[in-house]
Amino acid sequence: MKKIVFVSGTRADFSKIKSLMLKIEESNDFELHIFATGMHLSKQFGLTVREIEKSNFKNIYKFINHDRYYQMDLALSHTIDGFSKFIAEYEPDLIVVHGDRVEPLAASIVGALNNILVAHIEGGEVSGTIDDSIRHAISKLAHIHLVNDSRAKKRLLQLGENKDSIFIIGSPDLDILDSDTISLEDAKSYYDMDFKEYGIVMFHPVTTELDSIKAQSDELIQALQESKENYIIIYPNNDLGFNLILESYKSLRDNPHFRFYPSIRFEYFIALLEGAKFLIGNSSCILKEAPYLGIPSVNIGSRQNGRMGSKYPSVFHANAIKEEILLAIQKAKDFKHQHKHHKARTKSNELFFDLLQKGLFFDIPKQKKFLDI
Repeated sequence: MKKIVFVSGTRADFSKIKSLMLKIEESNDFELHIFATGMHLSKQFGLTVREIEKSNFKNIYKFINHDRYYQMDLALSHTIDGFSKFIAEYEPDLIVVHGDRVEPLAASIVGALNNILVAHIEGGEVSGTIDDSIRHAISKLAHIHLVNDSRAKKRLLQLGENKDSIFIIGSPDLDILDSDTISLEDAKSYYDMDFKEYGIVMFHPVTTELDSIKAQSDELIQALQESKENYIIIYPNNDLGFNLILESYKSLRDNPHFRFYPSIRFEYFIALLEGAKFLIGNSSCILKEAPYLGIPSVNIGSRQNGRMGSKYPSVFHANAIKEEILLAIQKAKDFKHQHKHHKARTKSNELFFDLLQKGLFFDIPKQKKFLDI
């Protein structure tokens, strides 16, 4: 029985790969292991490894890769060390990583150097931050590419990747959006949130804009206060500069119009999002989940530059300037909510599992070659 290891370092990437892992866990053909690290083991960010445990996965390996202050370079080196010891013990046949953070980069380095197949989910995407460089580096280390669409596939071909190693499976997080979710009432009750109407805030640091992060978050909270709306604020990720955003949020702690959560389980988040007036911040949810559900959103700053979805009519853009944010909030409030309309799609987990069962992954050469266009 082939062993497959998924690496997860954040609540966000877990929500995106969960449907794939469940498909493998339900199978008798493969043995699933999960290497949980990064934010999952941080109390400050909600100790989200418990979300993995609540999903009834059996083989969960926990590794703390940073202390209270997260430095990307140190987290990278620690994760390389920890994951190297892990694979020496468990000897997996396939390592599956997602996205553009240092945890999947570390796992990809270890896999490539140990002659183990590495599959990368959502390579070929672009944004306006250092994440681009990390994502493309992972793609160059990975042997198998599970991409969202033809545009991502084209970018990987530009990077010299073999077309036979690139598979379009769509976005796995949409699998959950297409399934039955928690009711809004249950989600509100679970998180003790009694707002009748509200917006949701998800604002993350852009590591290449460290000098202006505090000013950006200050402009955001001024706009939120002046908008006179209720808000659910979800903590940022732990990239460099997150503490500056949390520092700005302190001024809102006693304001009854704001509720703060280190993390919200994805299924509950989707229920709350469907009930929201709008979503605001710079999370990828601004351009993916919100438009998919017909919820208007406000995209702030440069973090999502170049991402597919930025031209959707329900997405309104603003620089991190109070007046621009307020104008975009008003446009979002005036936008007529669309009924949730999902185009027929084959679920990503089914496409992924079909590739696994056919054995296509395991026939891909571990020796990579750069292919000129």
